[in-house]
Amino acid sequence: MFHLMFSLPWLIVASRFIAPLPWPWWVKLSLAVFLLLASQYHLFSRFTSGSVFAPEFPRVLVIAFNLFFGAIVLLAVMQVVLDLFSIVIFAVTWSFPVVPPEVRYAMGIAALLLASFGISQAIRVPRVKRIEVQIPGLAPDLDGYRMVQLTDLHISRLFTVAWARAVVEKTNALDADLIVITGDLIDGSLDIRREDIAPLSGLKARHGVLTVPGNHEYFFDVDRWLKHFPELNMRILANEHAVIERGEGRLVIAGVTDLSARFTGAVEPDLGRALHGAPADAPVILLDHQPRMAQRAAKHGIALQLSGHTHGGMVRGLDRIVARANNGYVSGFYRVGEMQLYVNNGTGLWPGFALRIGVPAELTEFTLRSSAG
Repeated sequence: MFHLMFSLPWLIVASRFIAPLPWPWWVKLSLAVFLLLASQYHLFSRFTSGSVFAPEFPRVLVIAFNLFFGAIVLLAVMQVVLDLFSIVIFAVTWSFPVVPPEVRYAMGIAALLLASFGISQAIRVPRVKRIEVQIPGLAPDLDGYRMVQLTDLHISRLFTVAWARAVVEKTNALDADLIVITGDLIDGSLDIRREDIAPLSGLKARHGVLTVPGNHEYFFDVDRWLKHFPELNMRILANEHAVIERGEGRLVIAGVTDLSARFTGAVEPDLGRALHGAPADAPVILLDHQPRMAQRAAKHGIALQLSGHTHGGMVRGLDRIVARANNGYVSGFYRVGEMQLYVNNGTGLWPGFALRIGVPAELTEFTLRSSAG
């Protein structure tokens, strides 16, 4: 079903875009076959690496697959819009308009250019996004406390060791008090990704690096990864919390496991357990990879939840569909009862659809402010 779904854009392009072109049949057939191969990117990944979530092709081939697969999806959307426009004209004139070949040429060029732009935006090291957020009950001694959130790094053949090293350098330059990573650090097994993820051991902050697992960790032997992350100087908050102290002020950072745990037999998210023993007078910031359980968190008196997972929807317009799968939460700040929720667009994203158009990646610095600050 997964591969059939990703074949539908190719079917639209082949039947509604390529077939009407005024070209020799063998040229149209060759183009259709080439795009068919490009559309089966995820099937080839499954056959070669055993998983659609970790394509193990050379990086240039991963980029090429994303370019042409992305162009197919964008062109299919353009073709559907063109066909809907033609239907509207037919309803008025009782005659379908003749579409000049130049219109289709322009659509094809636009799809390739948009896909190229989208990939370039996806694989770049993100700019720093600075946000001030007021935390009710935050002690004056913690006013100005700075946290950097990384999420959805998806370190892989696309987001390589060099990219990870650049992210670490940019993060360390911020000289933050704390670094948090809200899941999906990798795509691939520990044996394959060990060297690629190694630069993350160089992340530096005064109060260290805290992380929670995302759903992709559960695709690749989560227990091995959770044992390895502490070797990279990260503390795992798997239904646990840490207490940050500065002067007389205290702040609780809680973290839960991912909802995907229920499908693997691993430890499921348990917010009550994560908060057990936390000081009652300290505000709580929750790290939860997926945002869709935010209403549950709001009932536990959480001040701020930080999530990722959605990649911000990746492409403007597609974000509305992604929001539906995440209880309406896709990008930026939301108010959930008395709780604030921030859904990060992601530092990287899944290499299976590596396009960003109108939804930039983030390397996010939060400055916490007390009510009196």
